[in-house]
This record gives sequence, C-alpha cells and structure tokens, in this order.
Amino acid sequence: MAQTYRLTLWRRWLNGFVRALLRMGLGPRRTYLLGVRGRITGRLHSTPVTLVEDSAARWLVAPYGEVGWVRNARAAGRVTLRRGRRCETVAIVDVDAQEAGRVLKRYATEVPITRPFFDARPASPVEAFVAEASRHPVFRLVAEEAAAPAGR
Repeated sequence: MAQTYRLTLWRRWLNGFVRALLRMGLGPRRTYLLGVRGRITGRLHSTPVTLVEDSAARWLVAPYGEVGWVRNARAAGRVTLRRGRRCETVAIVDVDAQEAGRVLKRYATEVPITRPFFDARPASPVEAFVAEASRHPVFRLVAEEAAAPAGR
C-alpha cells in the first residue's frame, strides 16, 4: 500500500537545502524550484520539483497527490520554473490517464525517493500507473507563447 505524504521536519529541512542549491543553479538534474501564487492569499510559494523530459515534451508530476502547489497551479494555469539565474514561466495542461500513466512510470523509475508513494513499481506495466493517474496529477508544460490564444 502506498504511503501518505507528510511534510515532516526532515522533509522541510531537505526541501530548504534543495531550494538553496537550486537558487545557486546546482542540484539534481531536471530539478527546478517551482513558483506559484497562492489561490487564496496571492502569496508566492515555492517547492522543489523534478520534471520528466524527452525531446518532444516536458511534464510536471505531483508524486504526493493533490497537495497545495497542485491546487494553486491549477487555479493559476501557469507556474514559474527557476534554476540559478534561469527562470521561465510556462502554462500547465492536465493530461489524460493514458499519457499520465506513461509519464508516471518514467517518473517512478527516475526519481526513486518518491516510489513509496506509488502502489505500482518501476517494473509494473504502464496499465498499473494508468490506474494510479487519478491520485498523482500530471501536467504537460507548454511555453507561454504557444499557450496564448490567437490574436494576443
């Protein structure tokens, strides 16, 4: 059975350490500091996230489920990704369960620290991850220019 995410003192310390590394442009590959405004307070919140990337697209995975940054990002429709001096704002698009299943399988394989929060294991078939897609939101990242409506 998958673990439930709890923001423990240890996790807070680890997130703070990774935040500091990311601000300096260091840290794990494909890991960014996600920034998003609070849907109620409007205050800027940040959390380290690891993206799934390939030559065609990038995805943002919520391995711990519907946590605060997920609800804030959905409300805002966009997030900011920072790493060192590099900063980009991207639109987010929820993906369907089939696409999410493929992305979640890659994520569970590439980011081992999050494996306890999944019922499926990296060796499980994609269908096992499709079944978990409703518990682990996945967003495709879209460049702001590509996401803007025509005529803007």
